[in-house]
Amino acid sequence: MDEIIINLDSVNPIEFFGVNNAKFDILKKRYPTLKILGRGTQVKIAGHPNEVMVAQTKINQIIQFLERNGHLSENYFSKIIGEEEGESVKEDLANNDILVFGPNGKVIRAKTANQKLMAAASEKNDILFAIGPAGTGKTYTAVALAVRALKNKTVRKIILTRPAVEAGENLGFLPGDLKEKIDPYLRPLYDALDDMIPTDKLNYYMTNRIIEIAPLAYMRGRTLDNAFIILDEAQNTTDLQLKMFLTRIGPSAKAVITGDLSQVDLPKNQRSGLIRSSKILQNIEGIAFIHLDEADVVRHRLVKHIIRAYDKAQAQEDEQKARDKKEQQERYNNRDQGQQS
Repeated sequence: MDEIIINLDSVNPIEFFGVNNAKFDILKKRYPTLKILGRGTQVKIAGHPNEVMVAQTKINQIIQFLERNGHLSENYFSKIIGEEEGESVKEDLANNDILVFGPNGKVIRAKTANQKLMAAASEKNDILFAIGPAGTGKTYTAVALAVRALKNKTVRKIILTRPAVEAGENLGFLPGDLKEKIDPYLRPLYDALDDMIPTDKLNYYMTNRIIEIAPLAYMRGRTLDNAFIILDEAQNTTDLQLKMFLTRIGPSAKAVITGDLSQVDLPKNQRSGLIRSSKILQNIEGIAFIHLDEADVVRHRLVKHIIRAYDKAQAQEDEQKARDKKEQQERYNNRDQGQQS
C-alpha cells in the first residue's frame, strides 16, 4: 500500500474542496477503493500504488487548472477526474492555443491562424501591432494575452486605452463624472474582461488599479512599466498621439496596438498614426506586425461576406478614381499640346 500527501498551498483550498466539500466528495466517489482525506491545505491518499498514482495525476491537473484560472466548476471538476474526459482536459492544459481560462472554467483560446500568430509574436516581441477588419478578434485576443500575463505574474498590472473618437456620430454632451463620460468609448474592453475574469476579482483589480482603463489623452507624461498595455482602435490616433503612446512604454512592459485601417474616424484633415507607423516601424527588432483578414472573423458567418463585399466595392472605387485621374491627366496633356501647336 502506498501513501502520499499533496499540498494545495498554491491554490484556494475552498476552490479545490468545494462548498461543503462538494467537489471533494466527487473525488472520493470516483476512487472508492482509496482512502482520501483532506485537511487544511493537504490531501492524503492511501491505497494500491497504481490507483494512487492515477488519483495523484488527476489532482495535479486540478491544481494546475486552479493555478491558471482561480475557479473550477463542479462539472469541469468531474470532467478532469473522469477517465476519457480527463485525458482531453490534459491535452487542453498542454495546448498552446489556450490563452487563459475564464469564469466557470471557460476556455479562451486563439481560434484562427493569425490569432495564434498574435500569441506567438507577443511572446517574442515587446511591441505588437495587430491590424485587421472588424470581427477578427484583435481586441479580444490582446486582452486575453494581457490577462494571461497578469495571472502568470509576468506583469503587475494591465493598462487598456483607446482614443475617445466618435465613430461617425456626434454624441454631444455626455453627463456624469469622468468615468461615466469615457465608459461608452471603452465598453468593448470591459466586455472582453468580463469574459475572462470573475466579477468579484475584476472589481478588486479595478478598485486597486491593477487593471486600469483610461482614454489615450491621459497617457501623456506617464512611464508605463511592469505592465501589459493595450492601445485599441489605434487607427483613430494621430501621428503625435501614437508616438506619444509608444514612447510611454517602460523597460519591463509589453504593448499590443490594435486597429482597423478601413474604419478611420478622424477628421479628413488628420492622418491616421497607425498608417504611418505601419510603414516606418516595420524593420525594428522587438516590434512585430500581424495582419488579420476575413479568414480570422469569428463573429456571425455573414460578417466575412460583408467585409469581402466592402473590400470589393472599395477596390472598384479606387480603380475608377485611378481611371478618372488618368483621363483627366490625358485631357490636360492634349489641351497643352493643342495650345503649343
